[in-house]
Amino acid sequence: MYHISRAGLRTRASLRLLSTNSIPTSSYGTASATTPLTHSSVSGPTDPHLSTKTLPQYFTEDVLAHYAVRPALICRKETARAHGGPPARNFKDAPYLAWDFQEFDRHIRALARGLLILGVKRGDRVGVVMGNNSAYAMLQWACASIGVILVTINPAYQLQELVNTLRLVNVQHLFAVPRIRTSTYVETLSQAFPQIRSQQPGEIQIEELPELRNLIVVDNAEEDKERLGRLKIKSLIDWRDILLWGEGGSEERRVKEIGGLLKNDDVINLQFTSGTTGLPKAVSLTHSNLLNNGINIGRCMWFTAQDVLCNVPPLFHCFGLVLGNLAAWTHGACIVYPSEIFDPPSIVDAVAEEKCTALHGVPTHFLGVLAEVEKRRAEGATIDFRRLRTGIAAGSPIPIDLMKNLIEKLNLRDLTVAYGMTETSPVSFQSTPADPVIKRVETVGKIHPHVKAKVVGVDGKPVPVGTPGEVMVSGYLLQKGYWNDEGQTKKIMKEGEEGAVWLSTGDEGIMDEEGYLKIVGRIKDIIIRGGENLFPVQIENALTAQDPIREASVVAVPDEKYGEVVGAWIVREPGSSISKEEVRKAVTQGMNPQNAPAWVWFIGEDGNPPELPKTASGKVQKHILRKWSQELAKRGVGEVQVARS
Repeated sequence: MYHISRAGLRTRASLRLLSTNSIPTSSYGTASATTPLTHSSVSGPTDPHLSTKTLPQYFTEDVLAHYAVRPALICRKETARAHGGPPARNFKDAPYLAWDFQEFDRHIRALARGLLILGVKRGDRVGVVMGNNSAYAMLQWACASIGVILVTINPAYQLQELVNTLRLVNVQHLFAVPRIRTSTYVETLSQAFPQIRSQQPGEIQIEELPELRNLIVVDNAEEDKERLGRLKIKSLIDWRDILLWGEGGSEERRVKEIGGLLKNDDVINLQFTSGTTGLPKAVSLTHSNLLNNGINIGRCMWFTAQDVLCNVPPLFHCFGLVLGNLAAWTHGACIVYPSEIFDPPSIVDAVAEEKCTALHGVPTHFLGVLAEVEKRRAEGATIDFRRLRTGIAAGSPIPIDLMKNLIEKLNLRDLTVAYGMTETSPVSFQSTPADPVIKRVETVGKIHPHVKAKVVGVDGKPVPVGTPGEVMVSGYLLQKGYWNDEGQTKKIMKEGEEGAVWLSTGDEGIMDEEGYLKIVGRIKDIIIRGGENLFPVQIENALTAQDPIREASVVAVPDEKYGEVVGAWIVREPGSSISKEEVRKAVTQGMNPQNAPAWVWFIGEDGNPPELPKTASGKVQKHILRKWSQELAKRGVGEVQVARS
């Protein structure tokens, strides 16, 4: 049974008043009447056709050919000539980097030629440890144009995590910034492996990293030039030294020759699963996976060349790289990086000053932006967000109350919600501005084109609509497999009776008769209390609808009587007050009492950790919360002193 809190009903009533009158620019993504479903199985439309092109081919024939002088990339924290070389044509009279697509292409081609001179070969793995910057954007296209596999690495990794990741996929060439926050990658590597200080460029030999040959530092702002100089690392290569600006030479011919050999099912990107339940795995994604997913995401948002996207999510994650970069660029839209790392003041400045029409984020990002906007408005500032209309909220479930605030306070009236996983390139379901607002806050939309999905029971067959089950996905968007891990690949990708390969998402979903999908949690996150399935997302929505609660995360806590009961981790709004008993009451007033938390813990209080444990992409790591909860419950800490129902 799907329970709705009274607070949720109040929120939905107010959302109906915010319904947009926007008119789609094409028939794609518009709401349409369909025959009501009886069972939870859907197939996406087959029109328009999938692109059979490679990424570089599409960039040349479909982007450059139409949008050459349109804005492509704005990096507000980089100088106009961050990469040296001949004078860049900055399309803005601004002190920071601002390229049109033609200038962007000139830099991409200079990098592609330089990679070949460096000795990078087709099929090599190129690792990247950076924040959101223009070098990352160039690598995304340059690597694809010469058949090289881009390996996107979480900058938050500690040394051993970084080494394990590089070794897992045998990275041969590593591009890194000197530092992000307190992480000093180059210095840390030189301390851990002092032999690289005396080795020559291209000749790195490290026993723990047998394939690694090149270490390239990207220090565009030259903030760490003096510090790096003191380290005296002979093997280090400066990023700007590998860019080859001369056109028409043999390297240019080689780039074209390689481009002619590329196939759209070649693997060009290794992205790592988020690690919310355990160790990350390397997901192998192809030209076809990424290009078509980006195209379809942008269509769902009604993107055009007039749009400007403030791309906040990190590029090492598919949210920033695909839902951000590719969704925009495949439609001739412009990307803005407000800063290399998440910084709410920079985001607010970028949206207002660059007249952004779109903003991406996970709940953590949007909460930070809302807080910054409210702070400035309280100080009397006028913030112009009139151009802002759309974006994507994804990464983790979006509380209904947060969606309402984004529409009311940030003007994100056409905000869409996307659902997927790294293994599906990543988006399989997405709402559109044509969908009723109520569907955009309660569901993740409908199936993407050329994708099939079903919600199945324990017997593997589609369940009746309105019934929870595991979400299964099939189509062009499925990964080619986990890198060098056939065993793990076979665990989640299996051939069905109809011959199609189906991927088990591990997510619990409910499909309605129109084909809209609700995600109610991870299968392993579901709380089974006395034999009844309770869905954390629904409980979290009831909690975050309360004004004093900023964030809430719900997990199962072992219990002798019921097997499992509800435990809630709460982040209070600054300066607010709410007790454990009031937290429980917030749920019992709108839901069946079985959903009420028996345990409540407040983040940053009573000796608890200062923040929820999250991945770098903003997902709450519930396996960590479950561990914390069990340890605290054993000591009797956090129990709500109310008679259990």
